[in-house]
Amino acid sequence: MARDPIDVLDERAEPPTRTTAYGQDPAQVYDVRLPARPTRQVAVVVVHGGFWRAGYDRGHASRQAQAFADAGYVTASVEYRRRGMSGGGWPGTAQDVEAAVATVRRDPDLARPAVLVGHSAGGQLVAWAAAQPWAHGLRGVVSLAGVLDLAHGHRLQVGDDAVAGFLGGGPAEVPDAYAAADPAAVAPNVPVLALHAPDDDVVPFELSERYAAAHHGPAVRLLPVDSGGHYGLIDPEHPAFAQVLAAVDLLAS
Repeated sequence: MARDPIDVLDERAEPPTRTTAYGQDPAQVYDVRLPARPTRQVAVVVVHGGFWRAGYDRGHASRQAQAFADAGYVTASVEYRRRGMSGGGWPGTAQDVEAAVATVRRDPDLARPAVLVGHSAGGQLVAWAAAQPWAHGLRGVVSLAGVLDLAHGHRLQVGDDAVAGFLGGGPAEVPDAYAAADPAAVAPNVPVLALHAPDDDVVPFELSERYAAAHHGPAVRLLPVDSGGHYGLIDPEHPAFAQVLAAVDLLAS
């Protein structure tokens, strides 16, 4: 049974090993967590969700990031400018993810092949990243309950019209933004594993289904999760999180 979302979002891990800037804005930072025993030869880069809005930051993903570190992965949890912040929204938010990953790749503690893991809006960002030329060299991407079809998400008014807020309008108003940002419209260059629970009542499961159908082939795999709703995938105490770790392990192997 999924825990109360407020509990999942409000709980915090212990402070990270360090916080490092990748840009000049206070939001352009990432938290590094180093495992007591680094048993994996891959870095995990966590991109949090929150419908691209300023009210949600990387703090709610800290326990998820710590769980990856506890599993032996060096981990970077990325912050980025969000809607409502100077430079946030499209394309600034995506540009921050690109800059953060580039800096992580140069970080001496993290300089190794990486897996990107993103939840909800973060799932859109990592799936978008998978389609960029600079994605080559990544081991792959894990989307957790991602908003992976922005045009359909807009039609469904996911997150109280969060997609239009992020991109600046609907597909008819800003078609170029949807063509560039929508994971369903841009084919990935690296493997993508899309984990999603059919009982998700925040981001419908069908968005991941549509993404997988749009990119049918070996590069994209849809992995339904038995239960957990929207937040079980980022809750280390929920059984669904074991499937998240298994997905990361699969790409890391």
